[in-house]
Amino acid sequence: MKFARFSKGGQVGIGQIDEEGNRIRPLSGVTGDVGALISSTPTTSAAHGEWLPIDEIKLLAPFAETPRNIICVGKNYREHAREFARSGFEAGATTDVDSFPAVFTKPSTCIVGPGDRVNLHSGLTQSVDYEAELALVIGKPGANISKADAYNHIWGYTIVNDVTARDRQRNHKQWFLGKALDTFCPMGPWVTTADEVDPENLEIKCWVNGELRQSANTRDLIFNIPTLIESISSGMSLLPGDIIATGTPSGVGIGFNPPKFLRPGDEVRVWIAGLGTLSNQFA
Repeated sequence: MKFARFSKGGQVGIGQIDEEGNRIRPLSGVTGDVGALISSTPTTSAAHGEWLPIDEIKLLAPFAETPRNIICVGKNYREHAREFARSGFEAGATTDVDSFPAVFTKPSTCIVGPGDRVNLHSGLTQSVDYEAELALVIGKPGANISKADAYNHIWGYTIVNDVTARDRQRNHKQWFLGKALDTFCPMGPWVTTADEVDPENLEIKCWVNGELRQSANTRDLIFNIPTLIESISSGMSLLPGDIIATGTPSGVGIGFNPPKFLRPGDEVRVWIAGLGTLSNQFA
């Protein structure tokens, strides 16, 4: 099933998306964001309203808040790791492909929804880049989770654009300040429950102003999802609603010569098979 957070007539609600992604059916008795559904069964705990055409509502980011920071993974596709190493924006790495996952966080203040504008922060940076990513949502809490048990802890999947100020990422020699600017985590358009997703075989594509820039499959991940969950949960509890973005393929702006950084008016569109399309304009 697919669930979205939306607004209509000034009211915010949670709804079920139909298979085609063309309609939404509001759920009554559910407040907050999509995370409220993790501990409940919507088909039995909430009465369904009438189906509404998707163009009659505004889709919002599925999560308004998260229990902790959004956990992200860098350099997790080989070709992207190589383009990053060649770009001149890498700081401190001695090899293209790391032996362990590179993990950082983004605060929840980064989150914006589908169709929302992303602030380029032109007073701080002139090197804003895009990163199309599959993100998973933790449903079952746990620490020291084994690879064999990892998928049992996932409730669903969504799309994230890990927007990055490359100069800040390089200059501070730690990625947080380049990744953490307000609006730098577009997310959505909805969350698809794990039972409907084969996360190890998903096509992922990204277009900038209609130009295809990124095209890959999640089977190309260096560190697969069970490995990421085992690594990240080692000695650290994962909580329901935690989000883990799994890395981006090659084709980001710094992979070009000269780099193709985002400019006011640019539109970035991210599509992942079965998960929908996340589009945002930059200003």
